[in-house]
Amino acid sequence: MKRILSFALAAAMTLSLAACGSTNGGSSAGNTSSGASNTNSEGKSYTLKIATTGNEDHQSTIAARAFAEKVEELSGGQIKGEVYPNSSLGSEREAAEGVQMGSLEMTVVTTDGTLPNWVPETQVLSMPYLFETKEEAYYVLDNFLQDEFAPLFEEQGIKHLAFCELGFRHFTTNGKEIKSAADLKGQSIRVQEATIWFALADALGFIATPIAFNELYTALQQGTVDGQENPIASIATSAFGEVQKYMCMDGHTYGAESIIMNLDLYNGMTPEQQAWVDEAAAYARDTQRAAVDAVEAEYLQQIKDGGTIVCEDPDIQSFKDATADMYKLPEVAELVDPSLTEAVMAKVAEFNANK
Repeated sequence: MKRILSFALAAAMTLSLAACGSTNGGSSAGNTSSGASNTNSEGKSYTLKIATTGNEDHQSTIAARAFAEKVEELSGGQIKGEVYPNSSLGSEREAAEGVQMGSLEMTVVTTDGTLPNWVPETQVLSMPYLFETKEEAYYVLDNFLQDEFAPLFEEQGIKHLAFCELGFRHFTTNGKEIKSAADLKGQSIRVQEATIWFALADALGFIATPIAFNELYTALQQGTVDGQENPIASIATSAFGEVQKYMCMDGHTYGAESIIMNLDLYNGMTPEQQAWVDEAAAYARDTQRAAVDAVEAEYLQQIKDGGTIVCEDPDIQSFKDATADMYKLPEVAELVDPSLTEAVMAKVAEFNANK
């Protein structure tokens, strides 16, 4: 009888340990088919690794931390987030691949940078001069593109939770000041590795050079490229002003970031847990946008105080004229249907008509 009781207790302990192991999102997401096994009437606990490529002050990290704090609060600790900044879990592409494959639970990445590898339509945000204000961008992102893109991401095994903010993107250079489109001709500019960014380079006459974000400072410092383009906050927090003499505030595109999660992991959660995740993502979106917007003026002043010469009133029309028909080019239209670009334009007009 003692032997039987000892065996039963040992078996019970083994089962208990196995059950505990299956509740951790870090292990379940390592297999894209294991997310669904985590669901039951009570719900399991999850620890979500959230990768960002930016440093501790970068926009992506702000969003990731806001999500982690809110989801833990909403779930009473049933769902926790661990944020890994500074590309410690890989580049944006590696992080997005990890989310798709299930080896990583979540990441916050540039929407039109690496994600076009899975959903080419996201490159609509790379079309220059679609938005003049952040409010226009928020309206289109939250009331049109989120619903438009969600099923496309799900086909790739990714849950697109929300858009947050990078901000309007501007050019910086080291050798020549940019005041009009003509000033860019012949300069080598780091861009994200996507076809539409190469088309933008062709339209404006600069040499497109893809470089990983975490390698960009060194590339600018060593003169591998003449310049780069990023939002104000990215330029300031990455200290690009230390290795760039000029900044042109042309605002060629509005940079959004995407909060994404492995789809099987999300589907494996209970409806209540999914609601917590959805609410935390919306909170992170709104909180991060407000935080980034609040510090942009301060960051711009830091850039100026660091010695960078800032052109705040470039000849925007010259940029618009050079890129007006870019979305209709065959190589661009092959990736993003011109009708999607025109639909975004229509939504912008709708927003302004209803203000």
